[in-house]
Formats: sequence, structure tokens, C-alpha cells
Amino acid sequence: MAGQGCGARRPATACLLALLLALTGLVGCATKTPAEPASREVQALLDRHARALLDRDEPGYLAALDPAYAPAALTVYRRLAAVPLDGWTYRVTGVDRTGTDRLTARADLGYRLRGHDRRPVTGARVLDLVRRDGRWYVSGDRPAEGAPRQLWEQGDVKTVTGARSLVLGVGASTERLREIAAAADRAVPVVAAAWPADWARQVVVLVPGSLEGMGELLGAPGASYRGIAAVTTGETRGGPDAPADRVIVNPDAYGVLGGFGRDLVLTHETVHVATRAATTPSTPVWLSEGFADWVAYRGTDRTPVQAAPELRRAVRAGELPGRLPADEDFAFGGDAEALARAYEGGWLACALIADRWGEAKLTAFYRAVGAHPARDGAVEQALREVLDTTPEDFTADWRTYLGERLG
Repeated sequence: MAGQGCGARRPATACLLALLLALTGLVGCATKTPAEPASREVQALLDRHARALLDRDEPGYLAALDPAYAPAALTVYRRLAAVPLDGWTYRVTGVDRTGTDRLTARADLGYRLRGHDRRPVTGARVLDLVRRDGRWYVSGDRPAEGAPRQLWEQGDVKTVTGARSLVLGVGASTERLREIAAAADRAVPVVAAAWPADWARQVVVLVPGSLEGMGELLGAPGASYRGIAAVTTGETRGGPDAPADRVIVNPDAYGVLGGFGRDLVLTHETVHVATRAATTPSTPVWLSEGFADWVAYRGTDRTPVQAAPELRRAVRAGELPGRLPADEDFAFGGDAEALARAYEGGWLACALIADRWGEAKLTAFYRAVGAHPARDGAVEQALREVLDTTPEDFTADWRTYLGERLG
């Protein structure tokens, strides 16, 4: 699975809560006021702070820290010694004065891993600063609301380097991380054979110590990913400037899989890494997830009857789907059987294209959909221009294909 604002209307209870919070703020909190002149000072401070981290200059790193915060920050600094960093930057996006000598800064953290990342991974942070003797010091650094934590904030990091992979783990044995690196190494050439276009042909895997840790890395409740063996982070904006991807493993669900299942999962996730530049908001989930499964099953001996059990049960019960899976059918945390049917339906739609029109046409179709300027009309145009068919005819062909393969 490839790793979603508020409207103008709010229920009365939300308005009451907002009023209570506002009143509480008037009583107990200093009013936030813009502090733009200070933003340049904060940016310069964070630039020096980041440079010291990359240079492993502990005195220089400490120079930016408030003494009360230094022990916690040094713990993270020392954990990062195990991580092959090639870049670390903060970009200040806003500063609020929260007291006479206190600021809160909003910043985007970007980091790259040496030998693996063409573009940085980014995450929103909130930094607290205090001024002493005319100088600003960092007194806190945390993820912004809804933003992910970083792996090194969860514990000591172990690093395993594979032939085509880098695996970073917290709370896992070195042996387990080596097994994951070996599976990722096997996945890369499998994916490259099906998607030979320009991509890094390397994968970075993060292994947290628990399901809850996985949720933190994704900025979401861990329970949302129960039973999901792995997900891939990344932005579906396409193009060469897309941020770097991370495959994040659920240690609970991944751990109960056999060898074939583990290889299948990491191959599927590696497809998302490979196709990131061609995957855009125009790409429906059935295509991105179905293509990933098609590549993962390609070359194996698994038949549709074996690999699509939930959809097979539906077909045999006379409940043949009337349409291709919608994006919302892939939502986590709902009906597990319905989620499985969505994945299986997307896979068999891609298998149909490969079987009837050829594998080259399938990859051309994927690229054409992602290259469309908007979601509306993307699939329709690609069906017409690449496959010389219509949405109605393709859906009918897919339904027939399901009946032939599963009935």
C-alpha cells in the first residue's frame, strides 16, 4: 500500500469547544503575535545547528541548545550516528512569539540518506526557542500535529546495508534486519525487470519496534495499520522532484508471514518506489495497487484462485463486482474482506491488460494515466489512446475475466 482539512461548517459542540479553548487561552496563555524579524535569526540558528549535526560536531550542536533541553537532544544526536546522513536542513515557515523571550517556530525538516536519496524526505516540525542574554536557543523539537515522528526518536537505531537496500530498525534484532535487507535485495531486480525505466534501483526500509511505532512513523494511529504488513510513504505528485520514499514494515504483521509472503510484500512496496515519478493524483488507487501486485505475482506460480480468495468467494456467490474498485475501497481500518477484494480486483484488472494487450501496453497505460493533468478523464483517455477501448467495454471485459479466472 502506498501511504489523506476542515470544512467551513462545524457542529455546535466543536464551536463550543473552540470558544472554551479560546477563553482558556485568554486566561492562561500569552497571546501569539507574529515575529517575522526573529525568523531570520531562527533560520540562521537552525542552519548552524543542522551543519553541526552533519559534521558530527557535538560542541557546535550543543551551542544551539537550551541547557534544559540538551540531554534529550543529545540522545537523538547520538542515535543519528548510526544513520548515513547526507543532508539535514530546516526551512522555517513561520514564527510566533509566545512570550517576552520565547518563540515557537514552524519548520520543514528535510534529510537525505547517503547513496540512496536523490531528493530529501520531509516532515513538518515545531521548535520551541528561548532567548538568554540576547541569543536564541532551541528548547524543544517535536513533530507538528499530524506529522510523523522520525525513527531515531523512537529508540537506538541499527543499520543494515544490503546490495540494493538500506534497512534501519529500532527494537529488532540484527538478524531480522538482515533478513529484510535480503528480501529487499531480491525485490529490486524483480521490479526492474517489469519497470525498466529510470529509478534508483535501491530501497530504504524502516522497521519500527511495534505497530504503534509504525503509526508514529506515518503520523496516524497504529491501529489503522493492523494486519497491513508494510506501506510505502511518498507523495503522489509525480515527476523527478518527488520526495524520497520509505518502505515502513509492520513488525507484527510482517513477522507472521512465510518466506513467499515476505518477498511478495517487499516486491509490492518496491514497485511503489520505482513508479513514484509516474504516479500522480491522476492515478487511481486500483491502478497503483493493482500494478504493484501484478509485478509481485509476475513470474510466480500463484494462480488467481490462490491469490484472490475473497474476490473468488464473491464471484462464486454470484456477487460479481459491477465496477472497478474506487479509491475509498482501499481505506484502512474498515472491512478487511472488502479491502482484500479491492486489492484483488485491481490486480486482476492489470493482469487483464497484460494478458490481452501485453506487458508493454500495461506500463504504457500506467504512464499515460499518471501523465494526465487531472483525475477526471485520465483513465478514459489512456484506455482510448493506449488500449483502443472504452471504460464501459473495459469494465465488461474485466467482469468477464473475473468470471473466467475465479468462477
